[in-house]
Amino acid sequence: MKNPEGSDDSARLDVWTWAVRLFKTRALAGASCKREQVLVNGQRCKASRQVRLGDEIQVRRGALTRTVEVKALLSKRIGAKVVEDFLIDKTPPEEYEKAAEVSRMMRDSLPQREAGSGRPTKRDRRNMETLKDELAGEGEDFDEFVKLFTRPS
Repeated sequence: MKNPEGSDDSARLDVWTWAVRLFKTRALAGASCKREQVLVNGQRCKASRQVRLGDEIQVRRGALTRTVEVKALLSKRIGAKVVEDFLIDKTPPEEYEKAAEVSRMMRDSLPQREAGSGRPTKRDRRNMETLKDELAGEGEDFDEFVKLFTRPS
C-alpha cells in the first residue's frame, strides 16, 4: 500500500523478516509462517500479512524465540551492520543464554570421532550399521554403539 506521500506504510511479513536478516532466504521466512513459527502481535499469520510500524514480531527458530519490534519498513535486504536501524530487539538476555545452553548440550551429547581420523570408511559404516541393527534387535544400551563409533580406528 502507498500512502499519499508515496512511501510505503506496510510491508509483507516474509519480505520484512528476510530483509532484516531474521531468515537467510525469503522461502525460509514463508515456510516458517506456514509452520506457525512467526507471530505478529501474538497472532499466527500468513507470509503475505502486512506489517506496520510498531508491530511486535516473534520468531521461533530452534530453541530461540526472538521478539522484535518493527522500527522501519523495508522491501530490500540490508547489510548486517544497519539492521538495528530497522528493528528493536526485545528478546530478553535469558532467552539467548537458554538457547546457547541447549546448543551446547546438543553438541556435547553427539558422538564425536577422534580428531584427525577423517571420515568413516565403507568398512566403518558397515560395522556401525551392523552394530546398530544388533543393538536394536537385542534391546541393548545405545552407549555401546556410541563407544564403537568414537573409538579410534
